[in-house]
Amino acid sequence: MKPLRQHVAIAIDGGGIKGAMVARALAILEDHVGLPVHGIFRLATGTSTGAILSAGIAAGLTASRMFALYNELGERVFRRSLRGRLWPLTHYRYPLEPLRAALDGALGGARVGGLWRAEAATDLVVTTFDLVEERTRFIKPWKPEYARLPLVTAVLASCSVPTYFPVVEGRYVDGGVGSYANPCYIAAYEARFCLGWDPAETTLISLGTGRDPKTRRPGEANHYRAWDWLGPILGAFMQSAGDQQVHLVETFFKSVDFRRFQVDLDRPIAMDDPASLPVLAVYGEELGRKILDDETDPALEIRAERAVGGAATPPAQPVARSMLGDVAIAALALARTWHESRRGGSGEGDPGPRTR
Repeated sequence: MKPLRQHVAIAIDGGGIKGAMVARALAILEDHVGLPVHGIFRLATGTSTGAILSAGIAAGLTASRMFALYNELGERVFRRSLRGRLWPLTHYRYPLEPLRAALDGALGGARVGGLWRAEAATDLVVTTFDLVEERTRFIKPWKPEYARLPLVTAVLASCSVPTYFPVVEGRYVDGGVGSYANPCYIAAYEARFCLGWDPAETTLISLGTGRDPKTRRPGEANHYRAWDWLGPILGAFMQSAGDQQVHLVETFFKSVDFRRFQVDLDRPIAMDDPASLPVLAVYGEELGRKILDDETDPALEIRAERAVGGAATPPAQPVARSMLGDVAIAALALARTWHESRRGGSGEGDPGPRTR
């Protein structure tokens, strides 16, 4: 494994029960480095199940403890019931109480702001989508408006997948509803522009929760009925948004030591399938080996081809990079998410909102 740089951040995708895979991989990293994950990462960013893991890292839980937590809770959180059998005729499939109780036991009464005031201060970014204001919110410990928010509430807000779990506080649902099921770009932005980390001294590890196999055949969609499109549309949206985040980091944060790790699944695994936990442990071993062997995900190594002639301009001479240039480039990259953040930024180069 290549040495880590001075500043180390982690970004963890959403994926429900598949977060167990990431917890197992991080336990392997802990054993290799000889430190708990809290001693490795000073910035943790996560969406949905990634928020559980990132909050656990920031709060000082070991990866081994979090892996055990997934195995203990799988059947309780995703318990089969009459409500589940009637779904989607019901408002949601699973109550939040079992997950809340487990998080209370693991994280206690911690407040979000306490992470910033701890002796080993850790930055945390948890994404959640605000249905009332129709935008993504970025919950962080250094924002005064989130300082008193219970850490458990922040995590639940990021985990509440629509139709699977009830809405939190009448407005907050899974952070993956926006553009950030994969939050690696948010982590890079936070490190560079909010924490002021030197990109040349920053390592960002991005962990996926498994890539489903491609099983759709040409012409199959010709026979879809209206309801058959729901799965493909949601899958395409989530995959495309996640791919975009990786491409943004690779394109606009070239000086960052960016390491994206992912595994290919032999079959699709539902986010609420606790019976797959033994298989997820095996995938976690694979993901852990990839981290130690620096076997980054090759699937998204996109390189722009330079157009020649026509409307293209001649290639410009290389110019020296500057912080101002980085700011300008990142601002262009953020144009796509303008709708989500247009109602207010932190005033400190942060794509998140001013208020909860």
